[in-house]
Amino acid sequence: MKNLAHTFGFVLVFVSVSLSRQIIFRDALSQRIANYTISVSLDATKKTIFGKETLVWKNSSKDRIRELQFHLYLNAFKNSESTFMKESGGEARGMAMEAGGWGWIDVTKMSVLGGEELKSKMQFVHPDDDNGKDQTVFRVLLQKPVLPNQTITLEFEFKAQLPTIFARTGFHDNFFMVAQWFPKIGVYEPAGMRYASKGQWNCHQFHSNSEFYADYGVYDVDMTVPKDFVVGATGLLQREKENSDGTKTLWYRAEDVHEFAWTASPHFTVFEDSWQHVKIRLLVQTGREGQVARYFQSAKAALGYFDKWVGKYPYPNLTVVDPIYGGFGAGGMEYPTLITGGSFWGMPDGLRFTELVTIHEFGHQYWYGLVGSNEFEEAWLDEGFNQYSETRIMDETYGNKRSALDFLGYHEGDLELERSGYAHLENPKIAPTFARSWDYKAGGYGVMTYNKTAVFMTTLERTIGRTVMDEIMRTYFGRWKFRHPSSNDFISVVNEIVRKHYGDKFGKNMNWFFDQLLYGTDACDYELTSISNRALTGIEGLVDKGESKELSKDRPKEATYESVIRVSRLGEVKLPIDVLVHFENGKDIREEWDGQARWKEFTYKGPDKALWAKVDPEEKLVIDLNSINNSKSLESDRRAIWKYAVKFLFWVQNAVQYASIF
Repeated sequence: MKNLAHTFGFVLVFVSVSLSRQIIFRDALSQRIANYTISVSLDATKKTIFGKETLVWKNSSKDRIRELQFHLYLNAFKNSESTFMKESGGEARGMAMEAGGWGWIDVTKMSVLGGEELKSKMQFVHPDDDNGKDQTVFRVLLQKPVLPNQTITLEFEFKAQLPTIFARTGFHDNFFMVAQWFPKIGVYEPAGMRYASKGQWNCHQFHSNSEFYADYGVYDVDMTVPKDFVVGATGLLQREKENSDGTKTLWYRAEDVHEFAWTASPHFTVFEDSWQHVKIRLLVQTGREGQVARYFQSAKAALGYFDKWVGKYPYPNLTVVDPIYGGFGAGGMEYPTLITGGSFWGMPDGLRFTELVTIHEFGHQYWYGLVGSNEFEEAWLDEGFNQYSETRIMDETYGNKRSALDFLGYHEGDLELERSGYAHLENPKIAPTFARSWDYKAGGYGVMTYNKTAVFMTTLERTIGRTVMDEIMRTYFGRWKFRHPSSNDFISVVNEIVRKHYGDKFGKNMNWFFDQLLYGTDACDYELTSISNRALTGIEGLVDKGESKELSKDRPKEATYESVIRVSRLGEVKLPIDVLVHFENGKDIREEWDGQARWKEFTYKGPDKALWAKVDPEEKLVIDLNSINNSKSLESDRRAIWKYAVKFLFWVQNAVQYASIF
């Protein structure tokens, strides 16, 4: 999910690309543990859905499993006492729930196919807190256990009231974004998987900050909607039929995915394009057709970059959805082969909100969609990786210093925005990046997960080199796609690849890096503290000559100076760092420092004075909180001050002119 508020503070709107009509039946790319067949009908007037579901679930562990656990995500919107509503206060990403806009889901029937009735055995549980009123997770106990490598087939009937959209799912007017909408089984983690010391269900409640975690499988879903509605969904459209009651039914199939979402509205205009083997379908709200080219261009940029950088996109399609005004809460979201992007009417080219959100949400096809990390517990592996990916694609596609904003004389790159978001947090030590999403009690989830991760991943890249970093990302993706990695698994890949290229240059492993920046809360701040030049005039005064004293005659024939550069570590984080010293004869000297001590002095003797010096001249340490104190100069140059003063006055002038319009 794109954290819209932490980037610009503007309300974004959104995009969708749907699918080509062709049947796919391919070799399995995943274990296909959880496989769903769902038939659902939408009552567009009452804003309700009715569904029948068949789940075929495989026990891929060595355990005998007598208990099953399930998510009922829509109950997060049931009342003010759900964990989600208590944590969020009825607001998400700056948007509030409308009065009376509650939503819920009821399981009306549940049984083992041809056997045990389970509806009466449903028991709501709250594994993450003591909120007995939360109804987003339930469990059932089975008479007969599911044995290792066996499957169980379950049948459900359910009905749901969709909430008014303010957090991902629901409706506004006749726009529907239907996500996290059906009874969904949790993930059973056997001993040794991620952090499990013994077999356990990983089935968290719906929290305000977190998103989702599920096993891969095949989804066959048919949706019945009013016949004038345009539909977009995960997977590929197989066939479509008009019914005699003014509705139509569409059949979709999605293979090797861990989620299924769909959208429906009579107000979509459909555009289609392609990139190599991928068919791109864009569903745009009427009136925003002027943004279509930007959607396609940014989607193709993301497809091409990931294909070259990380690995092949395995699906034949991509759908991008543009939510209605009033339904912005559904925007900036990701589902397999289906994303919601961002646009608004008349948005100028230099405000690249459309591009940012489209590229970010497509990135989740990899960091969430294909590499199935647990965002409840380790959001940095999803949102953080994706934010790092976004900065690379945006800056390389649209310009290093102007990729995010290039408007009215002001420009700023995406990476610059991420660093600024982290550096200007009131308390950048508020929490570690590695934390469960609901443990950010004092705040900081967005900045620590999105901004800080993007910044320290870029710092890692610039420390070890982009070629090595790219090999790390390709190796991690290739090793863990369609699986569920942990933070330890990524760090193991980092250690393996860095050692392969550098041996012990950075120590026995890179754990020291992650101990500080992932698991710790300390800040990084290096300072160029002082520059001094002292003329070496020789000895002045009296010198001993045997038993007598004489005035010194030790004078250098040419002027000689001693230059001293002092660098300080103000923060607690310790990273290797470079120092660049420039002398009046034009000569530069570069020094390396391990950054461990509180301060370090570099001393030079020669005929030329040191004029300026800079810590981290290549800006490798993007994580450094205060880059302003990284350099000092004995030269007087006011050009930079005037540059920013003129820019500030230019913006003030434009702001006054803009305000006068209204």
